[in-house]
Amino acid sequence: MNKKLIKRNVILGILFFLPVLFLLFLYPAKHNYIALDILEENVLDITSFSSLEKDTIQLKDHITILGFLGNKPIDKLIAMSNLKELMYDKFKGFKKFQIVMIVPESAKAEVEQLKSELSKYEYLAYWKYVFASDKEIKKVYNSLHLIKDLDANLATNDVVIIDKELNLRGRIDDRADNEKAKNKPAYQLKSYDCIEVAELKNKMSEDLRILFTEYRQKRKGNFNSETRRANDLKNVTE
Repeated sequence: MNKKLIKRNVILGILFFLPVLFLLFLYPAKHNYIALDILEENVLDITSFSSLEKDTIQLKDHITILGFLGNKPIDKLIAMSNLKELMYDKFKGFKKFQIVMIVPESAKAEVEQLKSELSKYEYLAYWKYVFASDKEIKKVYNSLHLIKDLDANLATNDVVIIDKELNLRGRIDDRADNEKAKNKPAYQLKSYDCIEVAELKNKMSEDLRILFTEYRQKRKGNFNSETRRANDLKNVTE
């Protein structure tokens, strides 16, 4: 009987202390994460653009996934469905998070169709659509300084992350470990292709989590703005 009691107490002790040990291992690391790089500053805001809800939508003071749907928004249904399932559904509970899609003024009817498809099972409260002239859309897109151009319909499958201070965030060095080992030239990740499910799941999801962690640490006074992925490039540039 005593042996059974001792055995039970040992098992209970192990079950109690294992989670504590796990948290202790994590604790030193949580303050040493590498912050998400600022790749572009002074991204143009969109406060002058109209919206479906007739309210003012802005990028400043929000963490935004920003995209461009063009004149045929319904053609981007697959890309937007991926974005909803892999990004919106995961991060919709975070304060100040939003997804904003910029659309030409001529495509309002098609936006309603896309919105209806994406909102079949729930109202997407933090997914916004804004409308602007072709000229204004190009002006905002050009402020991002992306490698890819908008297509003939002013659309792209790529989306970007904009922080609360109107900076474009991403990775200054997106090389895989094997590429670094082979001393391949560094390259940036400034936008995320919504057709590439692996890119959303493995890269964009991680990057958004890092950004939310940064703002949480800023509120607590623990954030070191000098710690960024740019530090990984020291050996490349020297």
